[in-house]
Amino acid sequence: MLALRTQTACHVLRRHSLIPAHAWLRAAFAVHSVNRFQLRLSIIIPARDEAAFITDTLSALQPLRAQGHEVIVVDGGSRDVTPLIARLLADRTFVARPGRALQMNAGARHASGDVLLFLHADSVLPADAAVAIARAVAGGAAWGRFDVTIHGRPWVLKLVAAMMNLRSRLTGIATGDQGIFVDRALFDRVGGYKAIPLMEDIALSKTLKRVAGRPACLQSRIATSGRRWEARGPWRTIFSMWRLRLAYALGADPARLARDY
Repeated sequence: MLALRTQTACHVLRRHSLIPAHAWLRAAFAVHSVNRFQLRLSIIIPARDEAAFITDTLSALQPLRAQGHEVIVVDGGSRDVTPLIARLLADRTFVARPGRALQMNAGARHASGDVLLFLHADSVLPADAAVAIARAVAGGAAWGRFDVTIHGRPWVLKLVAAMMNLRSRLTGIATGDQGIFVDRALFDRVGGYKAIPLMEDIALSKTLKRVAGRPACLQSRIATSGRRWEARGPWRTIFSMWRLRLAYALGADPARLARDY
């Protein structure tokens, strides 16, 4: 059933030039098989008007689907073909009120996996993601994140990624760009993401760190888009994010920070 659905998806997306040749070739030959890992992932992707990026994100997840892992897309009211792509290349697609925290919580409520992995719609998981998470969990980790690399033209994005990874290791705080994963029972125990419009990843990380200890910092790299740095200018974006994080740490209202952002 999965193989037939994947082939149908590839046909439709190729027809509308929404999926590159290398991606549909990989997806077309994905065959459902018994999961090699006892640990089952539910990969939850919040999306809104992400047609330009989500095809690559979902195409890279087809081998994991073939292994028995679950991909869930939660759309926040897209006006483009994001929902169509999601319905074709994900296991389950839902609609929720816009806002990453609300969308991710909605996806978690419908998830059936042992571990929840929250992935941005413009990010691509490393090929060994499931193996890396399984090893981390087997080693006692209740939650964690990946290293990140940022794709884009400005050279400074390499420095930004390196600093993000280093800061996360030093502080034990993860960001959404790094693909936060968490044991399902633990996520339910802490009440999921706070329903705030910004800094929901920081808030969750602080809670998980307090309740379950520091995260597993996996060296496998998620590749994420550098579009927001390119659109606003890399240095301006860097200083803006530092300012917002500092303000949040000092107790500023996330709703006001979201308006500033």
